[in-house]
Amino acid sequence: MLLVPIGTLRVVIGGFLVIYGLQWLVKAILRAGGAKAKHDETAIYEREIAAMRAEPPVAVSGMDWVSFTVAFKGVLLEGLEVAFIVVTFGASAGHLGPAVLGAAAAGVLVTLVGIAVHRPLARVPENGLKFVVGLMLTTFGTFWAGEGVGVEWLAGDATLVALLALFTVVALVAVWAVQRRLVASATASTDPVSTGA
Repeated sequence: MLLVPIGTLRVVIGGFLVIYGLQWLVKAILRAGGAKAKHDETAIYEREIAAMRAEPPVAVSGMDWVSFTVAFKGVLLEGLEVAFIVVTFGASAGHLGPAVLGAAAAGVLVTLVGIAVHRPLARVPENGLKFVVGLMLTTFGTFWAGEGVGVEWLAGDATLVALLALFTVVALVAVWAVQRRLVASATASTDPVSTGA
């Protein structure tokens, strides 16, 4: 038995997912449209490695607080997202145990993949990844928040596909609009009539 009603849980989790998703999506749209510079992941990685190497060595018997902090920051958000998803799906289906077991198996699998593929993220197209993750978080968040306030999706869980398609189209149109605005702005600034020449 849950202490928090499932509707409230869905609204809260859905709201957080929409907020995080839109933050990632807006940045990805601005970067894809050219209004915001893309990250140089290789340079960022090298800078982070140099900063960590500059830290004084940790005594054999002491706690490595730098490593602890880096690992904690790296998994906190993702761990919370997984926990929210597992609790929501498991509780809504009445099968929290199998959902937790599945999440644990996924955690083991992700850990094994992380060990096997331990190269820096410079090879991963960061903006494309944020674009996709932003779309997915926004989609799931909208779906769950809608269920939490009593929306009965006509297509059931298949509505997720429709929402994802809708948000993808809107995001791509937003990228196009940003690009158009930048081109129009650049044209207006070089036009002799608009500059008064």
